[in-house]
Amino acid sequence: MAISSPGIGSNLDINGIIGRLMQIESQPLTVLARKEASYQAKLSAYGNLKGALASFQSTVRGLNDVAKFQKVTATSADTTLFSATAERTAALGNYNVEVKQLAASQKLSSKGFANTSDNVGTGVLNIQFGTYDSGANTFTLNADKPARSIAIDTKNQSLAGIRDAINGANAGVTAAIVNDGSSNKLVVTSTDSGTSNSIRILVADDDGNNTDGAGLSQLAYDPTKAAGSGKNQTETVAALDAKVVIDGVTVTKASNTIKDAIEGVTLNVAKVGVVTKLAVERDAGVVKSSVETFVKAYNALAKTLKDLTAYDPKTRQAGMLQGDATARGVGNQLKAVLNSAVAAVGGKFDTLSDIGVAFQKDGTLAVDSTKLQKAIDSNYNDIADVFAVLGRPSDSAVKFEASAAATKPGKYDVEVTQLASRALYTGNAITGGDVVVDANNDNLALKIDGVKTGTLKLTRQTYTVAELAKEMQTQINGDSALRAAGVTVKVEYDATNKKFQITSNRYGSASTVEVTSVDTNTKADMGIEVKAGTAGADVAGTINGHEAAGAGQYLTAAAGSPAEGLKLLIEAGAVGARGSVNFSQGYGDQLNKASDNLLASTGMIAGRTGGIDRSIKEIDKTREMLNARLMSIESRYRAQFNALDRVISGMTSTSTYLAQQLAQIANLSKG
Repeated sequence: MAISSPGIGSNLDINGIIGRLMQIESQPLTVLARKEASYQAKLSAYGNLKGALASFQSTVRGLNDVAKFQKVTATSADTTLFSATAERTAALGNYNVEVKQLAASQKLSSKGFANTSDNVGTGVLNIQFGTYDSGANTFTLNADKPARSIAIDTKNQSLAGIRDAINGANAGVTAAIVNDGSSNKLVVTSTDSGTSNSIRILVADDDGNNTDGAGLSQLAYDPTKAAGSGKNQTETVAALDAKVVIDGVTVTKASNTIKDAIEGVTLNVAKVGVVTKLAVERDAGVVKSSVETFVKAYNALAKTLKDLTAYDPKTRQAGMLQGDATARGVGNQLKAVLNSAVAAVGGKFDTLSDIGVAFQKDGTLAVDSTKLQKAIDSNYNDIADVFAVLGRPSDSAVKFEASAAATKPGKYDVEVTQLASRALYTGNAITGGDVVVDANNDNLALKIDGVKTGTLKLTRQTYTVAELAKEMQTQINGDSALRAAGVTVKVEYDATNKKFQITSNRYGSASTVEVTSVDTNTKADMGIEVKAGTAGADVAGTINGHEAAGAGQYLTAAAGSPAEGLKLLIEAGAVGARGSVNFSQGYGDQLNKASDNLLASTGMIAGRTGGIDRSIKEIDKTREMLNARLMSIESRYRAQFNALDRVISGMTSTSTYLAQQLAQIANLSKG
């Protein structure tokens, strides 16, 4: 096989010649590479801009929270005695606080058992909560804390089994077995402290005797009964209320966490002690910190924009986005927001300059600390208007709850045509005397707010009508289905009309009360029969003259209104005009939305980077076409130069032959 090498016949460097020619032909590829590198650098620059903008957005989004500007602190002079926290609505001032007594949870202890596996008995434990009055020897049920019944059968009748059954019932108590060195005792502890959470354990013992010291009734504890006859456990720790004296006023609460003694302040008492100072005051530091954080975040974004768009005449270096209209547009949009006043504020401030924040010559923001402090001192609560989303109702019984993206700033009149109501079941009139609950009237079932109860069993005993109302309430609210759904009722006795009333604690058209089942004598003895009560109603009215949607106590402005999505809580008051609501969107909300738009997949930055991506794809296509063309050109060059090589090679051979012939002729002539 013949071996060929370009130029061997002509002595031409054909590979070198073609290589240099192809370098010239390939210059468009170099231009494309430079363009692509420039585009990639711009994409990287936009990535930096998006990162800076996202960081800025994270900061301004946090400024939507009113608490950032209206924080109140509560400081105890001795935190070993008590600590405190305050809401932004707390009553400011200095208070003298003395902790007199700590709240305690009641503890009961059973008699001793040799082994934790010893059987106690079977039946039903009914655990109730209330207040025991030793003077009157009465136990008054806590209507706000439902009773729980726990079935004990042959599978869980051991001491350990009963402990586990109690702990698994979520009944408002905990159970533990304590070995005192000679026997095992069941210790039952109320999960809530306070005298109103004292424990009463009634037993339905399968042995037929509910109060003796045998069988399950060994665990009975009724403080109104005699020891060994229904009072078969021992109180080891008495239920106690917390007692605190605040500025000379004695406050008694069930818990060591006291939330409503001082408006907006929560006390956590820890130890009995002497009079101690409590200071409740505005936290000006959090306002300054929030404003300074905002300024710092904006300036960081401004620096990124400046670095990306600036030109340095000394180094003759331009930022990657120098002269870029999109980058310039980002800065202009944010500045436009900051240079505009906040619309419809209800307070004194509506611009950054009002609180001492202003643009400098270099485009950054700076804080005038003196002016900011004056704003804090004069109108502390109004600073939130500048940054947060706020609704300020003129009616104290109307509360601003929420707004939507479509809600426009403005002052909106509110009119209520119907107040929200709760479902009410009213029984029939009864004699009004004591009621004996027995096997003929102790069962009932209900459907509350659409949730069905199981069969409820009232404790069999003689009640006053007030006591029976509490017993009904505790049994209804203790139903597992209602508890799982968060549904509760209030049961009262109307002494004037001698009727029991059951009221759902839910407002609105979804609020219902229906008695679905009763015993034979329930109607005659209690006036309770199978029927539905009167359903609740939703609040109704208008916002800004447009009919609003009512749901429970909430009134929400409908679509098509400038107030669309404005949600108000109508707590009380009368029907008719209810004042107005000033709704404003501070710089925090406006800048957050502006950032959302800029960073959105359909936003300005995405549009620009999308265009760059398309340009890079076009470069890729052009590069492919050029590479194909260059391959064709190189192939043509090689064909042409190989042909030239052959021609030159032939001419060279002919020249050599002729030279040889001429030389021979010359030699013959000499001879």
